[in-house]
Amino acid sequence: MRFKERLFQFFTAFSSFFVLGIISCIFGILVYSSWPTITKIGFFRFITSTDWNPVTERFGALSSIYGTFVTTIIALSLAIPASIGIAIFSTEIAPPFIRKPLTIAIELLAAIPSIIYGMWGFFTLSVIMALYVEPFLQNITSHIPVLRALFQGTIRGIDILTASVILSIMIIPFAASTAKDGFELTPSSLREAAYAIGCTRWEVIKNVVLRHSRTAIFGGILLSLGRALGETMAVTFVLGNDHRITPSLLSGASTITVTLANEFSEASTELYISSLCCLALVLFVISALIRACAHYMLPKEKER
Repeated sequence: MRFKERLFQFFTAFSSFFVLGIISCIFGILVYSSWPTITKIGFFRFITSTDWNPVTERFGALSSIYGTFVTTIIALSLAIPASIGIAIFSTEIAPPFIRKPLTIAIELLAAIPSIIYGMWGFFTLSVIMALYVEPFLQNITSHIPVLRALFQGTIRGIDILTASVILSIMIIPFAASTAKDGFELTPSSLREAAYAIGCTRWEVIKNVVLRHSRTAIFGGILLSLGRALGETMAVTFVLGNDHRITPSLLSGASTITVTLANEFSEASTELYISSLCCLALVLFVISALIRACAHYMLPKEKER
């Protein structure tokens, strides 16, 4: 029995350190591959420059970082309210015979491959956006100074807004499922106590269910954030791969993952390949920082 316990302890320790070793190796390989760019261009200059011209070997990551964050923020802004609404309806409002089919539909939405989302976005959603949604948004914001800048330019349907909508659809299942699980874990005694003192259904949802499930909602947001940051194929179809920084959501852009997917096979020089690896390193660091913030903020949220 003693031997079995030591063997089990060794196996669990080896598995844990193996994961740490993989992460360390990935980080080390990215740093090693990015070193020519870091030494020749400089890491700070690389992440603050908007130049991306493989012909003249001028490389900067700022336009890709900008596209990554803009599409992710817009996608979260669209997906999180919808996800919370879906979770509230499926746990608090919907009749029992609707809840299970709705849950299955949400899970099926998460199981669809990203390439299918990309093809659907390119052939269907981009056409709808170009013919109906974007002209409407451009017309109603044409006399509003701040919003007018967000919807100016030529309407093509292959732009930041369409890519953000695709991303929001893709991350809805993750945020909705996490919020739904949190709502279901709310003790029934809290609901009954709220109803007993005369609270309406809306007051129970707002003051009991949502407050009790804040940690689950926050966890779903972070999970969706990580999913949106790393998405590649679906965004590649509808973003346009344009290395520019522009305030208009109707213009093309590029994200870190899209740049890597589109240009890695075409890279021929050492500096070009190293710059792409440095882009991957930037995405790795961004993801690590987000995870670190999540581990810091989740315990604070649980205490509150």
